[in-house]
Amino acid sequence: MSNGEIFIKQTDENLLLLKGYRAAPNTFALDPPENMWFFGCNVLGRNGAEFLSNSLPDIERQFASQSLAITVSGLSPTGRLRRDLQRYFKADFEIVEMGGRARGVQCAASLEGGWDGYLSRRSSNTRRNIRKQLRRVDEAGVAYERHCPIPLEADHLFDRMLAVELQSWKGIAGRGMEQPGVADFYRLMLRELSETADARVIMARFEDQDIGFIFGGMIGSIYRGQQFSFVDDWAAGSIGNTLQAEQISWLCEEGSTRYDLGPLRRRRMEYKTHWTELEYDIRSIVMIRKSSAE
Repeated sequence: MSNGEIFIKQTDENLLLLKGYRAAPNTFALDPPENMWFFGCNVLGRNGAEFLSNSLPDIERQFASQSLAITVSGLSPTGRLRRDLQRYFKADFEIVEMGGRARGVQCAASLEGGWDGYLSRRSSNTRRNIRKQLRRVDEAGVAYERHCPIPLEADHLFDRMLAVELQSWKGIAGRGMEQPGVADFYRLMLRELSETADARVIMARFEDQDIGFIFGGMIGSIYRGQQFSFVDDWAAGSIGNTLQAEQISWLCEEGSTRYDLGPLRRRRMEYKTHWTELEYDIRSIVMIRKSSAE
């Protein structure tokens, strides 16, 4: 993520969140604050595009520049916001769709009908495997703790998660969420989610030891998964799958309507196809002010 100055503007119905930095001597780039994956949308509200257009004088004043390159991420390619951005900005801005990690496919599962309804949308082989794995792990003596932490509990719970991550294949390879910056990001996320009772964490335990975790957060009735991991010694024990199943069961008990599992990218993410049946595209665009419009 690039360092930069934050621009934020909010009304009861709309929100803009941009991070500005000098991309060229006379040009300011305005990115989403999260510009590593471009998952989230930084222009929110029913009239978000109009709100952004009307806010251009404030943006120009804050960054002392009319030469702007504004990135809007997390867009549905056929959604209203994408159409409205085209309508409000096409006259004065060149609009370019970004490639690479700024575009992709997200996956999700409906939780309609509860746990039984969820299982009915899985293949017979997947249903059989889930039940078999849950039974085997239960017989082995693995237990699960559900946590909806309050703020005072968030840091201790995250430390437990981090200890598991360090023993996972990702942590052993130095590719997990223990990395500098990444750990800070997820720790802060857990703290923030705990402020509104929206954090959901399950710890898998065996003989008083943490051996796995799954972590995510709620927005309304929708759950977005963030991270899950398990110690490498349990790689053959299906702990990852049973953590997913336990999380879905909990969400169904709470009346949640959808489980978002994030992107379908790279071979290591193919496991998500067994847990989901919904796919939707996301796109990001960069809007560059035309020189004649300055």
